[in-house]
Amino acid sequence: MICLNELTLKYNNTTAVNNISGTFEPNSLTAIVGPNGAGKSTLLKSMVGMHHPAQGACNCPCCREEIAYLPQLMTVDRSFPINVLDTVLLGHWRRVGAFKGIQKADYQMAFSALEAVGMMGFEKSPIANLSAGQFQRVLFARIQLQNASVILLDEPFTGMDLKTVGSLVERMKQWQAEERTIIAVLHDLDQVREHFPHTLLLARECIQWGKTEQVLTHENLTHAWSMAAHWGDTVS
Repeated sequence: MICLNELTLKYNNTTAVNNISGTFEPNSLTAIVGPNGAGKSTLLKSMVGMHHPAQGACNCPCCREEIAYLPQLMTVDRSFPINVLDTVLLGHWRRVGAFKGIQKADYQMAFSALEAVGMMGFEKSPIANLSAGQFQRVLFARIQLQNASVILLDEPFTGMDLKTVGSLVERMKQWQAEERTIIAVLHDLDQVREHFPHTLLLARECIQWGKTEQVLTHENLTHAWSMAAHWGDTVS
């Protein structure tokens, strides 16, 4: 499980996340939702060790290498000259490192992951030539190879067509069936209600955290978005 213990996160002098405590249970599927600037992305970054707490702690019993992190698609630089297959094979990096060679079995795993996300036939395509949806599928295939016990996804469906979203949702459910913990920052509340049993509603502080049907009430959502109206600064 991942435990937040009175966690406070800041950007310069701005509080992005304030005094949050709670637990993401093992093998759970949880959405993090809230208005723009609520600190959702910042919270994910703290879990993966990219943003250090101002106060409190984010405790995870597994090592950081056991966490797979997918940042927002718009933050990923696709100008690097690498093709689809090699991008997916990077999922083996934690296991093989810089000095072990990629084996035949590793390639087979990469091909299987690409097939699972509907990207077979694109192996030699440069990632710069892919659509946003195609590239997101490739990143999901890479996560499959990482074999991580915790998977963090920051706005994984932004700009995706319905077919791609459906495919990636099924991939997430398969990961959960494999006893992985999935945490995703999302904006579409209908998607959350349909596919995510648990939700953390965040507005720089925890509005409510628990079963989705109990969290995403009209009262809670109104409260969260009314808080955002008073923010004069920007965090993510």
